[in-house]
Parts: sequence; structure tokens; C-alpha cells
Amino acid sequence: MIFTETILPGSYIIEPALLGDSRGWFMRTYCKDEFAAIQHTKEWVQMNQSFTKQKGTIRGMHFQHAPHAEIKLVRCIAGSIFDVIIDMRKDSKTYLKWVGTILTAENKKSFYIPEGFAHGFQTLADNTEIVYAHTEFYNPAFESGILYNDPKVNIEWPLAVSELSVRDRNHAPIKD
Repeated sequence: MIFTETILPGSYIIEPALLGDSRGWFMRTYCKDEFAAIQHTKEWVQMNQSFTKQKGTIRGMHFQHAPHAEIKLVRCIAGSIFDVIIDMRKDSKTYLKWVGTILTAENKKSFYIPEGFAHGFQTLADNTEIVYAHTEFYNPAFESGILYNDPKVNIEWPLAVSELSVRDRNHAPIKD
């Protein structure tokens, strides 16, 4: 696997090394030793999968507060997404900065999202599926979110929004 750190310290785009022959291909999606090289030592405790019907749908921007802050590993297994993270670490030089990357079933890339980041995505194709690994169990008492179009963050979504949940539409804007 090739780990490329983004402009937001601690977050990585991971490209798999495909091994292929006439039968098809094989790739590793996780290796404890390789992840240790980026200082990942926590256990993955939960795996989730989501399906989104319509292109242009936004899901996010979600995170969990400490002590249930989580690391996420996201990969698209059908269709494509514009995957976005926001640095929510108040002591960070990149506080409230965002970065986005395109994850597709074809490019097989993953996005490693450290604790202290909000996460969301916009589907770039109909019938898109993603899988997520989490280092913390989902805990609704510690769940929060940021408005997908908060002017303090100013995410440049690639498509017009076709669908958004009531919950995501009602996240409060960031205050000073």
C-alpha cells in the first residue's frame, strides 16, 4: 500500500498495490504493520456499509466528540464519491481547513481519517456504496455534525445537491 499524507496532518490517501494475472487481481486493504508506519495502533471495532441511490446526494459532515472520537477508513466499492474531511482540532494549524478526494470502485483508494475530523461525501454516481472501518463504536450521545455548506469552511462540492437528510440540513453553522 502507498500512504500519501494530505495537507491535513495525520490524514492519508491510501493506494493499494494490485497483484494481478489472467484470473483477476488481489489487493490488501489493511495490514497492521503497514498502518503502524503511520502510527495507527488502534483496533478497528466496527465496520459499516452505506448505499446511496442518487448522484449528487451529500451525507455529512459527521464526527463523534471525545472520549468517543474515532479514526475512520473509507473506501468506495461501487460508483464514486467526492470524500471530504474537515480538521476540527482547535489547536491545529489547519483548524477548519478541508480536503477532498475522489474515491471510486475503479481506483480502489481509501481515505484514512484521524480523530478530530468531520467527514462527509457527495455521490458522483447513482447506486454508490462505501465501506467504513471505525476505531470507536457508534455512540449517539457523542455524535455531532457541521453544516455541509458552512461559509466558514466553504467546501467546494463538485455537483449541485440532489438530496440531503433533514439531520444533515439542520446541523448548526460553526460559531466564532
